[in-house]
Amino acid sequence: MKAPRTARRPGPLARVTRDARPFLRARRGTVLRLAGWSLLEFVQTFLGGYGVARALDHGFLAGRPLTGLLWLAVAAVAVLPAQLATRGVFGRLADLVEPLRDGLVRRAVSRALVGALAHPTGTTARSLSQVTHQSEIARDGWAGLVLTLRSFVFTVAGAVAGLLALEPRLLLLVLPPLVLGAALFLATLVPMAARQRDYLTADEAYAAHAGRTAADLRDIAAAGAADRTVAESRELADAQVRAARSLARWSGVRVVALAVCGRFPPLLLLLGAPWLLRNGLTPGALVGALTYLTQALAPAVQALMTMLSTVGGRLLVVLDRFTDAPPPPAEDGDDGHGQVQGHGGHDRGAPPPRGAPVAELDAVTFAYGPAAHPVLDRLSLTVAPGEHLAVVGPSGSGKSTLAAVLAGVETPGAGSVRWLGRPVRAADATSVRVLLPQHAYVFTGSLRDNLRYLRPDATDRELAATVDALGLDPLLTRLGSLDALVEPDRLSQGERQLVALGRAHLAAPPLIVLDEATSRLDPAAETRAELAFAALPGALVVVAHRLSSAHRADRILVMDGPRTRCGTSAELLRTSALYRDLAGLWEPDEPLRENGRLPDGRSKAPPNGPSNGSSNGVVHGSGVKSTPPPSPV
Repeated sequence: MKAPRTARRPGPLARVTRDARPFLRARRGTVLRLAGWSLLEFVQTFLGGYGVARALDHGFLAGRPLTGLLWLAVAAVAVLPAQLATRGVFGRLADLVEPLRDGLVRRAVSRALVGALAHPTGTTARSLSQVTHQSEIARDGWAGLVLTLRSFVFTVAGAVAGLLALEPRLLLLVLPPLVLGAALFLATLVPMAARQRDYLTADEAYAAHAGRTAADLRDIAAAGAADRTVAESRELADAQVRAARSLARWSGVRVVALAVCGRFPPLLLLLGAPWLLRNGLTPGALVGALTYLTQALAPAVQALMTMLSTVGGRLLVVLDRFTDAPPPPAEDGDDGHGQVQGHGGHDRGAPPPRGAPVAELDAVTFAYGPAAHPVLDRLSLTVAPGEHLAVVGPSGSGKSTLAAVLAGVETPGAGSVRWLGRPVRAADATSVRVLLPQHAYVFTGSLRDNLRYLRPDATDRELAATVDALGLDPLLTRLGSLDALVEPDRLSQGERQLVALGRAHLAAPPLIVLDEATSRLDPAAETRAELAFAALPGALVVVAHRLSSAHRADRILVMDGPRTRCGTSAELLRTSALYRDLAGLWEPDEPLRENGRLPDGRSKAPPNGPSNGSSNGVVHGSGVKSTPPPSPV
């Protein structure tokens, strides 16, 4: 029986091309605008040779020097619009280059975080190099490649159009060496990238070996391993030399391709000039053709091939290192046959159990250190779909810790946390919950990109609904449009929080945790934001800093270190001395909700019914169950 044939892994060019297609498709408008500005370069190239030909044939050689000067003036003036277009080209270039770098940095950081969560002791400096050094190499290389390729395409198009206008037979002498040289050059792309990668690998291996040897010199001498170490060094050095020689040989092939493309066309044109002149080619057309070849085609070809031979191979290798992601780590419970089971017994890809709570804490204990007092002590909490839970308590009572544990940011020392009936997994984080801290993160970019950061496929209609729901209209009006640049330093703290809230509202995951994420908003803006989130189908957990925020919730969790109590506002006013104290300290911004009704008269019943408080800190039903240590009082 034959062994199963393993699928052949695509090469680096195929892997990079696979990721490049969606990137370019998403920026089709930018590419078209870049091409529009580049048309001026096409016009400049066309008029450069055509004007020289007409100046000779219809001007100087015909005895009309003024006409000749006018044609030369036309060719010279054509340079001015091309220079003016440079500003537009560089503006559109930024729209192509900066998103690439940002995407590479996000990919490297995400990979590093996932790897660190899966293997805390196996982290390396690879991601740091990708974020700092390799992403900049890719950014600069991509910018140079786009500029050079754009110039090459429109310069060659202008030169070919000019040659056709002068004499179509000129292409019979010009095109063959161009096509031959280009084909020879393209044939070296993949081998050169492979040799470049081999050279980098050999260089890294030798550097790593040299570092280990320098650190272990005393041990090598004591163990008598000098000969073995020298042999290993020689072998690694020989591998590096072989890789360098192979790279040099392919570089020689590229030099030949460059000579065929850039030097052969003018030479063939001069050799064929007597035949062309005998068959009707004018002297002006011959000089115009030489102008195209020497002033336009040859420099463009040389610039492109030089760029591809120096930057192109390095860019391909660097981009491939971003696309060449390691396989995802195996989940807990992997049976070794590709069937991964979660702790709860559900298949990894299975849908959550019907009616499962959005989030559950089961006897969770959390402390900041082995000898520290627990911030959460055997806390059990259930958050149902569509529920609005407020968390209140004095400073240092563990509210932010609860939010972090509930969102999967902190891992409890004991107990378990489940999302949608399944154990918490880092891979599920972005699809299940959003945690917004007090200090909002806003990056330099358009308002549209900031809002769509967690949901890039959001439509303009959905963006407009989020802007209206959260009251982002004044900020949008001040900026001018969704595509206007957002500079974080120029936003107030409240505006930053509104942008972050809009990002979470647009994503609308099953669980949203706001850890004082509205602390910089005025009461009216905070009310509007929380009502907008409460209207979403998912569950909402709010760490409240105003009593009015707690009144809008279905249930309120009062935290005092490990002691907790849960219920409605009316129930807690009767059963919780701490809540009564907090109510006395807070300024009530709106009347208390009565019988489950919001201040505007809307009704939103708790999903699992009311929960009853008790003096020993145990809340039954769908509330919170905590078993604190005996009270000293």
